[in-house]
Amino acid sequence: MNGSSPSPHNDLIARLSQLHPSRIDLGLERMQPLLERLGHPERKLPPVIHVAGTNGKGSTVAYLRAILEAAGLRVHAFTSPYLVRLNECYRLGHIGGGVLVDDAELTATLERCERANAGEPITIFEIETVAAFDLFSRHPADAVLLEVGLGGRLDATNVIEQPVACVISPISIDHSEFLGPTLRSIAAEKAGIIKRGVPVICAQQEADALAEIESCARRQRAPLHRAGQEWHVGVERGRLVYQDDRGLLDLAAPRLFGRHQFDNAGLAVATLRATSAFRIEPFAFEAGVVNAEWPARMQRLASGALVDQGAAGGEIWLDGGHNAEGGRVTAAALGDLEERVSRPLVVIVGMMANKDPDGFLANFAGLTRHIIAVPIPEREGAMPLDRLMDAARAFGMRVECAAGVEAALQAVARLAYEVPPRILITGSLYLAGHVLAANGTELR
Repeated sequence: MNGSSPSPHNDLIARLSQLHPSRIDLGLERMQPLLERLGHPERKLPPVIHVAGTNGKGSTVAYLRAILEAAGLRVHAFTSPYLVRLNECYRLGHIGGGVLVDDAELTATLERCERANAGEPITIFEIETVAAFDLFSRHPADAVLLEVGLGGRLDATNVIEQPVACVISPISIDHSEFLGPTLRSIAAEKAGIIKRGVPVICAQQEADALAEIESCARRQRAPLHRAGQEWHVGVERGRLVYQDDRGLLDLAAPRLFGRHQFDNAGLAVATLRATSAFRIEPFAFEAGVVNAEWPARMQRLASGALVDQGAAGGEIWLDGGHNAEGGRVTAAALGDLEERVSRPLVVIVGMMANKDPDGFLANFAGLTRHIIAVPIPEREGAMPLDRLMDAARAFGMRVECAAGVEAALQAVARLAYEVPPRILITGSLYLAGHVLAANGTELR
């Protein structure tokens, strides 16, 4: 989780983090006793949509939430990691739109879970997940959106026994140290959320990943709705066109930028059309696709303390992409921007040490020759700058380092570009969270 959470949760999170020596230790055996002591709140929830995958999970949840809310429903949502403060992980459903949990209730919930756990070993993500179940069980709502933290089969969220839909966003190589070295092994873990008889809605996948998902769905006798087969999404005249056996929807383009956001929105539409748990009219699909927001995913920073440090007349974009596939879709979005308005591109990048800088930066080799490597503030396990710089040099890029994002922006502002540059800050959600906090960007 992001280390920039302000008080009053810092001391509490630090205390909870001491209950298990490993930040990540996949397994469900620690969850069950704690849930039992709390009266099994995970069994007292509204209908649950469970979302796994490598890239696009959060955006898909954002579209699901926006569509359901446009239909007049109250929607709880648990997502991770947070960018600036822990409250972002917990959204409570209300008529007219959800709100982030307030500090007092989040503290009370975490402390209640801490008392029930009675000092037993448990990871921080596990207790935060239990807190979501406990919190959501105490507030009436019509739906719960539950994003997998890591993997699926052994993820803490996978204690939900009977969701109304299981969603799998695009799968790629990431977290190999926990999920296995191949696309097929990773897909097997992600497909572990599939439950007997529950509809599975699947984004476009590589062949090996799809084969594993299909195999798991067959074993569980779960109806499978695959992108490009049972449903289709495309772009026509700048609009989102969705089609399945129930008919066609011609919708406005997503507000979230990038061709991949049409795919994420289509996955959300397919999910809500594959389950009978909710009644959604066409107008709600359109309103949800248009109104969905998800920070640090090709987000244009138009104003703020950091923006003031940038080159006059330039653009600053923020994206939390951190693996090869995430870099690919971000690079494609930048290519679309370049076609509209051509500007020189500078990429400011910071990554965690367990990521693949070569696979990530390869996507930008044809778009920019200027990379600025920066550290991720206050993060253990951040990638050394020399490793990032070596990766950039291997692609023939001009590369330098800076003490931080602010110094990098100031360095770009001093350069004599004929056209004000387009700046992308990317490589890590942790870096993105730091940027949003330093810029003073409000997250709602």
